[in-house]
Amino acid sequence: MNYGLVRVAAGIPQVRIADPDWNVRQIENLILQAQNQKAEILVTPELSLTGYTCADLFQQQVLLDEAEIALMKLMDFTRSMDIITVVGTPVSYHGCLLNCAAVIQKGKLIGLVPKTYLPNYGEYYERRWFLPATDIPRGNVLICGQSIHLGQQQLFHTPTCTFGIEICEDLWAPIPPSSRLTLAGAEIILNLSADNDAVGKYDYLQSLLRQQSARTISGYVYAAAGFGESTQDLVFGGKALICENGAILQHSQRNSIETQLITTEIDTERIRAERRRNTTFSASMREVDDSTFLHTVTDQMVQSHIQLTRHVDPHPFVPSGSMLARHCQEVFNIQVEGLANRLRHTGSQVAVLGISGGLDSTLALLVCAKAFDLLGLNRRGIVGITMPGFGTTDRTYTNAVNLMKYLGITIREISIREACIQHFADIGHDINIHDTTYENSQARERTQILMDAANQMNGIVIGTGDLSELALGWATYNGDHMSMYGVNASVPKTLVRYLVQWIATEIPDDNTRATLTDIVDTPISPELIPADERGEITQKTEDLVGPYELHDFFLYYTLRWGFRPSKTYMLARQAFSGKYTDETIKKWLTTFFRRFFSQQFKRSCLPDGPKVGSCSLSPRGDWRMPSDASAESWLKECESL
Repeated sequence: MNYGLVRVAAGIPQVRIADPDWNVRQIENLILQAQNQKAEILVTPELSLTGYTCADLFQQQVLLDEAEIALMKLMDFTRSMDIITVVGTPVSYHGCLLNCAAVIQKGKLIGLVPKTYLPNYGEYYERRWFLPATDIPRGNVLICGQSIHLGQQQLFHTPTCTFGIEICEDLWAPIPPSSRLTLAGAEIILNLSADNDAVGKYDYLQSLLRQQSARTISGYVYAAAGFGESTQDLVFGGKALICENGAILQHSQRNSIETQLITTEIDTERIRAERRRNTTFSASMREVDDSTFLHTVTDQMVQSHIQLTRHVDPHPFVPSGSMLARHCQEVFNIQVEGLANRLRHTGSQVAVLGISGGLDSTLALLVCAKAFDLLGLNRRGIVGITMPGFGTTDRTYTNAVNLMKYLGITIREISIREACIQHFADIGHDINIHDTTYENSQARERTQILMDAANQMNGIVIGTGDLSELALGWATYNGDHMSMYGVNASVPKTLVRYLVQWIATEIPDDNTRATLTDIVDTPISPELIPADERGEITQKTEDLVGPYELHDFFLYYTLRWGFRPSKTYMLARQAFSGKYTDETIKKWLTTFFRRFFSQQFKRSCLPDGPKVGSCSLSPRGDWRMPSDASAESWLKECESL
């Protein structure tokens, strides 16, 4: 099962200008390499059989005949191969010449797609030799002993995907052919190009490819002419890129004199999921008349299992490298603005929140401090309440108090011990039985204190729970589950840690920075079970429900892309190879789906809170799910892994 993963290849062969016989041998070598790497589709540059820079030689019958002979050689070469090869060649048609992409599979020419937009400005003068596709009627051309349909609006259907083709300048048009092709059903666009080099042009090209693949929600495979093209006036450095929905998955080395081949997998299931989700895309489909498109079904292919080669980020909510700081800044600003607007709307100058010395309450407190600064309010209006209980440790208590002191907020301490002991007596619960009643009673007592204190001071309670806890239902119903505004509601646990780390680096005060750093290093725990004899935390959340980095990974691919458990498992094995065993991943994947379904009732009545990223579980926003939905199908698939 390849889960919609289509391995594609973009090749940049060396060329000799006006020597199709030599060029075809280079392309044959690329086909062999791509076939050996189990690629289903290979695309080569524009006019790769002749070279793009032949100029007036395109008017020579010798060159046109040799190009057709080279095309027949390729057809014969691929007779026993499943791979689909797309090459560039000039084609004579009704007394004119067309710049075409030829689609070959199993010894047959299955399609010809002419270039739509011909550049005739600056260094380009293609209209001197070629006619654009828009100037010719649709029809058939006799070539290589076959009668082949020739037209720009063609879709090719393989057993795994649907693809369309545009050529070089087509991409740069205000409305590229790929826009219509994707609205008509193409999931992958192939572009045969001969884009020359110029200062700054490569960055622009990358941006263009990312944007077009994002706008059309598609995979995009681009191959541009390289070494061997004439450098009389221009240089063709060779550029191959493979994109998917706004991201560059793979790219070639620039300015190489060697033949190059890049391969990776495009995830068509991911593309289809995003198109189903994006109603704007489906609404735009009315702009395209499907009856004007020719649909070509390719031959069946022998489906073989492919080992995933594309990078799978183990932390999809956390950008890597230089993007991380900017991402953290943006998320933090959204949280701050959301809270500031809520405070201004309610007219409240008091924010009440429980401070435990853990990551979530720390982030919520930092958001409060920044929001008060933004509104010009005195930070003394932030009331941080520490509520020691049976499991509170010296480390978390000290960090909580120190952080509140350093930030200059109002500190209150209200122990929950006596109230909980009285409550246990009232309901007849043995205090030595550390069960759900024992734990949840403490969480609800703390929430009652926060709510009543907010009433006392005409304030609002700021929620601290995060997205990961909501996904797993790791919150006490009507306890820490409830607040008046949840600033962390769509921030996953893996990102919370990085946010606090980032804020620590931005704070000039050494004491505050040291406290934040220690909070980041503290094990995640609700601290509802007494500490051990050394005063250390005994109740570690990740020992009970599993590593949050795994659960955040599962959540991302379930919520954002709707992937089935087996595909998520496959991706997790790739992402966490060497860190978690297959059994460990399977165990916590099963736990994730069991809890995700059973705990929906807690998400159905969530407090307000800002969406900060691509995923949210708000019942008013991204996620609407019946609380009594069955998890049977998902759990059965987990068991079968």
